Formats: sequence, C-alpha cells, structure tokens
Amino acid sequence: MMTTMAALFGGLPIALGQGAGSELRRPLGIAIVGGLLVSQFLTLYTTPVIYLYLDRLSQRFGSRRRRKRQPQIEHAAAE
Repeated sequence: MMTTMAALFGGLPIALGQGAGSELRRPLGIAIVGGLLVSQFLTLYTTPVIYLYLDRLSQRFGSRRRRKRQPQIEHAAAE
C-alpha cells in the first residue's frame, strides 16, 4: 500500500501539471494515478474474497479426506 501511495504521489505532478507541454503529459499522469487507484482498490477487495473462497473449498474437501482416513485409523487402533 505504501508503494502504491508513493507511486501515486509521484504521478500527481504529471497529472496536475501546468505549463508548456502539459497537455501532452496530463493524460499519462491521469492514467497512472487512475490505474494505481483502481488496482489498489481491486486488490484490497478481491484478495480477502479469494482467501475466503479457498478456505471454504479446503474445509469442504478437507472434511471428505478426514472421513475417508478416520475408518482406517480406527481399524488400526482396534487390532
């Protein structure tokens, strides 16, 4: 997050600049700042969702593996 903010603040002078040639540099600055903001927000919102999804999948498939392994362990303990 700090890296994104550093790059964002570094791109602000390009996006907000005035003077000769600024009409050519401004679209680049806006694209940089906008892209960094969008990617940061997407990362902050999608990463927890993906972790929750993978956790639910591991719980679903992990419980099936445990059910299959438990009878073998109990059978070995009975002997």
